[in-house]
Amino acid sequence: MARIYIFERFERFWHWSQALLIIAMLVTGFEIHGSYRLLGFEQAHTVHTTAAWALIVLWAFAIFWHFTTGEWRQYIPTMSNVGPIVRYYALGIFRGEPHPFRITRARKHNPMQAQAYLAIKALINPLLWASGLAYLYYSELSANRFGLELATIALLHTAGAFLMLAFLIAHLYLITTGHTVSAQLKAMITGWDDDADDDAH
Repeated sequence: MARIYIFERFERFWHWSQALLIIAMLVTGFEIHGSYRLLGFEQAHTVHTTAAWALIVLWAFAIFWHFTTGEWRQYIPTMSNVGPIVRYYALGIFRGEPHPFRITRARKHNPMQAQAYLAIKALINPLLWASGLAYLYYSELSANRFGLELATIALLHTAGAFLMLAFLIAHLYLITTGHTVSAQLKAMITGWDDDADDDAH
């Protein structure tokens, strides 16, 4: 075991900025949807739209960073060693067993994490992008010419929001499942992992 610098500065900036923007959009989005009153519809809409554009710009930079640094390889799905990971989350964690996966510079995410993050990037994010922009520019795009009614677009966007909320809740729980409760959170703040495998660089 070794202390290894895992998460680069931009990676941490991207993670925390994305988290704040997504939370802001969830809060304002559900207010726009009529779930409660906090800021008022107009202000909630303004904050939601501003945060959405900021997130799109952030995602564009993140996509560029992932491809220019080769970090996109972190999200290649694999079924290798998925069994021990599933068993750990289902039983081992409650028995105090050690986590079967060790972070390396070459592999920052265990197989289940890689699959979940790939699903976010390949399915949920595009759903939110496409439905959000279609909803915002419905009149200008004449989306109804393609058989898309505004209510359908709104439903797709809301479904994407609920999927993102479900991921956020699961993510908050899973960050507590490292070798200590705060280890994974600390790594995403400082960049360093204290329980990594230094054999793979």
